[in-house]
Amino acid sequence: MKCEIIAIGSELLTPWRQDTNSLYLTERLNQIGVNVTFKTIVGDRRKDLASAIRTALGRADIVITMGGLGPTGDDLTREAWADALGTKLKRNADLVGQLYARAAQRRWTLTENNLKQADVLEGAEVLENPNGSAPGQWLDTVYAGHRKLGVLLPGPAREIKPMFDEQCVARLRSVLPTRFIATRTLKAAMIGESLCDSRIAPIYTQYPDIETTILAGAGDIQITLMCRHSSIEAAQARVDELASRIEEELDDIVYSSQNEPLEQIVLYYLEMRGVTLSVAESCTGGLLAQRLTSISGSSRSFVGGAIVYSNELKTEFAEVPEELIEERGAVSREVAIALADGIRRRCRSTYGVGITGVAGPMGGTEEKPVGLVYIAVSDGAQTEVVEKNFFGDREYIRTYATQQALDMVRRKLM
Repeated sequence: MKCEIIAIGSELLTPWRQDTNSLYLTERLNQIGVNVTFKTIVGDRRKDLASAIRTALGRADIVITMGGLGPTGDDLTREAWADALGTKLKRNADLVGQLYARAAQRRWTLTENNLKQADVLEGAEVLENPNGSAPGQWLDTVYAGHRKLGVLLPGPAREIKPMFDEQCVARLRSVLPTRFIATRTLKAAMIGESLCDSRIAPIYTQYPDIETTILAGAGDIQITLMCRHSSIEAAQARVDELASRIEEELDDIVYSSQNEPLEQIVLYYLEMRGVTLSVAESCTGGLLAQRLTSISGSSRSFVGGAIVYSNELKTEFAEVPEELIEERGAVSREVAIALADGIRRRCRSTYGVGITGVAGPMGGTEEKPVGLVYIAVSDGAQTEVVEKNFFGDREYIRTYATQQALDMVRRKLM
């Protein structure tokens, strides 16, 4: 069955607030076999709300609205549902009593506008809200000749989550066919999106019952597989089978089969081998260290390093010879090697990483353009170095450089 989630609130159409509740609902819906096919954000205008609800009812079996159930003039979800369905609202006496009792318990004065929270759509069931004053509503109705389920939920996360889990999931299970959704996410490093797809499309197209999506980032590919079936075991078996075939095709390009970030995989390998890592970063400005230390327990394998932005600190902290910088320039293959070797010695780590480049948007030349980055990994016996020309803005180049560095360490440890 298809579901559409409508997030309501003009504040969600500004740069300062975003909808996160729908992520939670989507996860819970997927667990019971419901596919979320649309998400809509609409402001607090009654006409727009009603239009969004009608559109959703026309293309989804389940329509869930979030927000707009409070007491103020811009809380218009109940009225918009009534407009969309051509029905009426009726004031529920029990809910009115609960509102007065709640206000008395808190020694509040109940104003007239609070009573609109007791207005219920004809034919709807009330969903109790122990964490707030606005109850939700459950609607099993017919729209344009088809059965539709409507769910009106409050906006605050502390209210919507328990209400959905405790009062909606069981209701949905009782009316839905028994379906389960299994997912699996593979991650691959340093392969283009089009090249990746050209290699795996001949495989995943053989599985029409599995929805395959590919998401590309800076040097990172995320391949998500999703299958619906009458049992979770059967669904999981299908996605696992496809995942295995994709892993076989891409081989060591795949670094994770369970959606872990690359930095976590690198730390896993380091700890498993009983070795340590340090970094000397110039153009990435500490981003590589930040990614590593974002993982709990990273101190067992990552000893630290230095941000060596100036030439003086390259020499002082990473022991890069001054004459080498003068002869080859700070952005060079030789300096990257010296950074990796030097920081490994200074930190007494097993491996050292050196990164130097031009992140832009200024500082590039014809000989050394913006995006030119050298990355080196040293183990004391052998130092591997690559030259890359990354395209994009400053943040993209920096992220891509750290992804390349992590993948080089991963491959060295494999």
